[in-house]
Parts: sequence; structure tokens; C-alpha cells
Amino acid sequence: MSISDFFNKNLKTIVSYVPGKQVEAVARELKISPDDITKLASNESPLGVCPSAVRAMIEYINKMNLYPDAGAFELKGKLAKYHDIKPEQIIIGNGSDEIIKDISFGFGGAGSSIVMSKYTFLNYKIYPKMFGTEIIEVPTKGLSHDLRAMAESIKSNTRIVFICNPNNPTGTIIDDAEIIEFMKKVPENVLVVFDEAYAEIAQKKMPNTLDFVRQGRTVMILRSFSKAYGLAGLRVGYGITTSEIAELMGKPRIPFNCNYMGQAAAIAALEDADFVQESKKVYKSGISQISGACKELNLQYEPTYANFILIRTGNGKDVYEKLMMKGVIVRPVDAYNLPEWIRVSIGTREQNNKFIDALTEVLASIK
Repeated sequence: MSISDFFNKNLKTIVSYVPGKQVEAVARELKISPDDITKLASNESPLGVCPSAVRAMIEYINKMNLYPDAGAFELKGKLAKYHDIKPEQIIIGNGSDEIIKDISFGFGGAGSSIVMSKYTFLNYKIYPKMFGTEIIEVPTKGLSHDLRAMAESIKSNTRIVFICNPNNPTGTIIDDAEIIEFMKKVPENVLVVFDEAYAEIAQKKMPNTLDFVRQGRTVMILRSFSKAYGLAGLRVGYGITTSEIAELMGKPRIPFNCNYMGQAAAIAALEDADFVQESKKVYKSGISQISGACKELNLQYEPTYANFILIRTGNGKDVYEKLMMKGVIVRPVDAYNLPEWIRVSIGTREQNNKFIDALTEVLASIK
């Protein structure tokens, strides 16, 4: 027997999450300059880092020899004021992704189940599988969550329901009325996780899920500093929930999970409303630009409320690879069971034009 025979059997069956390809990696493969590559694969901010966060990082750079505040006291206080809740209702994560993993660890496990939509963020499936949780994937209405079917899929052993809103990778959004009806059907001992990573830049009014937290319901709202504030490289996310659940979530959390620079940048970023509004304008314009091109190219696309758009191109993986050869990186979504589609992040007008030109050439070559 070898050491691999003793490796966790749940982990052996997992297909690892594959992020969008990095500019530097593609530049090495194509033997061209990184400046000649446009990355529209990871829903990153095309405007860069919000200016307030940049100033804070410069101020704190000489403090990187110190461990961060393990309890993130100042950041929690700022977020509590921002959302009008108590600091003890907030969880800070190394990106909201870490919180998803800790939720799966804390509430999942053998003998339990978790409910999610069929076409949604892959890590909702990957993390629970690590702990032997049964995955219940619910068919969608079109490409959007079917909340009625999801409520009906909850079993006696269901511990978690994940709802990504706006949804990744489809860009669809669920409104207040649907969520209120859904919550009426959810048992109190089931944790409903509203993953709202794109909330601040959503192109439609977000449902008021905070009301459920204030009512003491068994819910958690996840938010991120990666999208709206351009801090993806620092990995800062947070959860809003009841004080009881927040205390429980401190058990699996690793010490110092949110670094000093990340905390400082996030605190400053919350004050930068102008950057968020400018970002929303860029995304609104970019969505119009790319969806208009799809109409001209006679391509089906899913109307989006986030900072990316899902486009049906035929063989998505093939189109992705051909676009990459032209210096444009997008995201194939075959891992999401959408093999005919690609997901394209909204960039600057110049970046969007480069994608549209490259896509037009690729489709012509395929025909």
C-alpha cells in the first residue's frame, strides 16, 4: 500500500476548481507580451483597485511585519455600521469562498444533504463533497434558479441551501417576491446562504435579504470586496448572519485568515461609493456593447445583471481556445454543464471591442 491509499476518499472523487487562466501564463504559451493579452475570464474590475484602498495599502505597507487583527475588530465595526447590524453578526473570510468552505465543513458531512441550483457556482458542490455531503442539484427555469423546485427538494437531512444572486455563471437575478415565498417554505433548521458577491454592482435592485437576518432567520448573506472594489488579489469577503451562527462559524476559521493589508484596504474601500458607481456605469455600457454584438452575430446570450455575460457559441471550449490564440481570455463553462456557452467578463470599451473582433473572426473561421 502507498500513502495515496490513505488519502481522504471524498477528496479523491473531486474535480478541482479551475480558475480563469492568468495573463502571464497565456503570454508564456503564445510567446507574446502580457500587454497584448486581454483577460475577460474572472469577473475582475476593469477599472483596477479603488483609489481609497490604494491609499490605505500604501499607508500600511510598512506594517506587514505584524500579524493582522485576528478578530478584524475595526473592519467588522465598519461593516456593522454600513449594514446597520451588530459587529458580532459578521464573519470575515479569506474571500467569501473560504466562508463557503467553512459552512460546508460546519454544517455538512456524511448523512446530510445540501440543495443548490443546477447551473451555479462550482464550489457549492466541491466543498460539501469533501465532507461526504449529498449534493442535490435542482433543474432551473431557463438558466435561473427555480426556487419553488428548490424548496420542494429540501429533505429531512438537508442542512444548507445555496442561492447565488446574481447567479454565477448565468448572470440571472431573483427578486424579493420570489425569495419571500421561498423563505416561507424553508424549515428553520436549514441554513439558507444568499451569496451576493455581485450585489454592489448589480444592474437591478437587490432583494432585501438583510430583513431575514434582522428577523433572526437561519440565513447567511455573503459579500465580497473582489468585484465592486477591485480587491480580488487581497481575498477579503464577509458573511452577515445571526450572532449564534457567527459564533459557530468561528470554530472552523483558521487564525489570521484575513491579512493586514486586506483589512486596511477593505475598510477604506467601503467609503469609495464613487468608484462603485463608476464601475456600475462601465458594466452597464459594456453589457449593452457586447449584447449588441451578439445580436449582430446572431448569437444567443443570457440577459445579465452582473459584470459578465453568458454567450452560446456552439462548442464553448473550442471557441475559448481559439480566442486565447488571439490574445483574448474568456471562460469556458463546460464544467458547469454548459458546454455550448462561454462566460465573458465585462471590460473597458477597448477590451470589449477586442473580444468582439476576435469572436467575429473565430466564428467566421469555424463556419
